[in-house]
Amino acid sequence: MANSHAKLMYPGLAGFYETMLPIAETFVRIVVGIMFLMHVSGKFTVGPGGVAANVMAKNGLEPAILWAYAIIFLESVGGVCLIVGLFTRFFAAALAIEMLVALLVVHLPKGYALSGGGYEYVLLIGAACFFVAIRGGGPYSVDAMIGKEL
Repeated sequence: MANSHAKLMYPGLAGFYETMLPIAETFVRIVVGIMFLMHVSGKFTVGPGGVAANVMAKNGLEPAILWAYAIIFLESVGGVCLIVGLFTRFFAAALAIEMLVALLVVHLPKGYALSGGGYEYVLLIGAACFFVAIRGGGPYSVDAMIGKEL
């Protein structure tokens, strides 16, 4: 089995790295949750009907209105749950899958660059969600407080 620990550039800082890892993971989890809340705010502005017509149906995701409600729910509730660390693995995995679908169905044909509607953003946030799903909520989460992860 491969060594699961990275070789440290400055071994004297091992204690610092070990102390900071849970804080860094928590920071990533919270920032990703906030990003989803900011991302879904535009969907609340146009409403489920607008999301269904302007995004889902145009990209062949039918029934569009069902997809719109599912995405709005997932991004809003999932974003809040990531911020507080509740049901962290479940929502992070679900959001990673959503970003994969968005990448494949909507953004891939537009290329990489975000400025052209490409997949740059959804790839990054999807990878961050995958990381959070693998690592879990961490010690600074509601999951840790209740002693159970989903």
